[in-house]
Amino acid sequence: MSLPDLRPGDEAVDFIDDDALAARLARPADAGRVRAAIAKSLAKEALDLDETAALLAAGSPELVDEIFAAARRLKQEVYGNRIVLFAPLYVGNECTNDCVYCGFRRSNREAVRLTLDADALAAQVRALEDQGHKRLILVFGEHPRYDAPFIAATVRAVYATRSGPGEIRRVNINAAPLDVDGFRTVKAAGIGTYQIFQETYHHATYARVHPPRTRKADYLWRLDALDRAMQGGCDDVGIGALFGLHDWRFETLALVAHARHLQERFGVGPHTISFPRLQPALGSELDGRWLVADRDFLRLIAVLRLAVPYTGLILTARESAGLRREAMGFGVSQIDAGTRLELGGYTRAGADQQLDREQFMLGDVRSLDDVMSELVVDGYVPSFCTACYRLGRTGEHFMEFAIPGYIKRFCTPNALTTLAEYLADYATPATRAAGEKLIADELARMPAGTPKNELLSRLERIRTGGERDLAW
Repeated sequence: MSLPDLRPGDEAVDFIDDDALAARLARPADAGRVRAAIAKSLAKEALDLDETAALLAAGSPELVDEIFAAARRLKQEVYGNRIVLFAPLYVGNECTNDCVYCGFRRSNREAVRLTLDADALAAQVRALEDQGHKRLILVFGEHPRYDAPFIAATVRAVYATRSGPGEIRRVNINAAPLDVDGFRTVKAAGIGTYQIFQETYHHATYARVHPPRTRKADYLWRLDALDRAMQGGCDDVGIGALFGLHDWRFETLALVAHARHLQERFGVGPHTISFPRLQPALGSELDGRWLVADRDFLRLIAVLRLAVPYTGLILTARESAGLRREAMGFGVSQIDAGTRLELGGYTRAGADQQLDREQFMLGDVRSLDDVMSELVVDGYVPSFCTACYRLGRTGEHFMEFAIPGYIKRFCTPNALTTLAEYLADYATPATRAAGEKLIADELARMPAGTPKNELLSRLERIRTGGERDLAW
């Protein structure tokens, strides 16, 4: 992907037109348009804004059920029953912003401010590796000390930290927007996905919840951040909205608009889309007008899956264990597990939450092994795979494999080998037994043309030979 640099004076483009999005959403529901959009999506074509708006406008229970059924089918066809697992690691909560919904807001005097030093960071990483994690997302407050060199140095330190057979193979980032040179710096450190959420795409709401005289008050600087990231060589980027700040239909349609903007400008859309719901946080000012009901939340997940067939959808531990279990089939491809949000939380005993050290309250505080056990019993294949990123299948190259459907031929074998590693190194006996049964079932139904014999050989090398990281 060869792209011109953004030069000083180049103007960012505000591609979110509030009135135009609202006008699309105001059109009456039409069963024919809904079914035509579903058919296009099941042909594995991304939907445009009008088609997505038609899905969001569907009113009858029958049409909504068709949307759910189509999302289940598409998720299975594109991703199979694979679920990628990761953990967030908060590095520092110093912040110059004053977002009204956030526990880290600068005016919250009850928050305990902390930035992990080298020893504390290494201790957290080792604790995560000892659980079995291979993929992390590092989270930083928005503060001058968390600049590009600091983020890059942190990434390198995480990769260099080992505990027994454990290692972190992919480090993603959730941090403040950078300039193009800053993105080049963090890319050179070997990051995976750079994730920045717009929080809300609705301009008036954005101004209301992000007070003036803060960096985050600049709507366009934030909206343009992932354009700059792509210019800086970060071809895997993640977008997201915080649902509960404005109308969920508007935010869903705006996320699709953002995905289409990246696709049209750079030839590749976002690697992931996140859709966290507003949760209680110490010192926050909650406005309950736009809170999203569970049924609507499940529906927006299904609509996103249909609108952007090849983009990963991330469901976080903000949600309860029960809702996460229900939502899994509607298009989710990634979840976090064993999550702790408080600074230094992975080396603490117990599952109690310390809100003075957390950005918000979690809904699912189960251990990684508990989540793994539930997934395999439910027939999902938990995956810690990082092969695509490490073998160069990112950005446009990922789409070359994903769009024809070939990615499943890589993802399922890699998921099974990384699951076998977890079972051998970290699983409780009950999880190990359930996981080995799942692997046997997956092998039995592998279609012709898949590298089954080679996969059997690699699984045996993992179980009895102690080999690791046997990626396709």
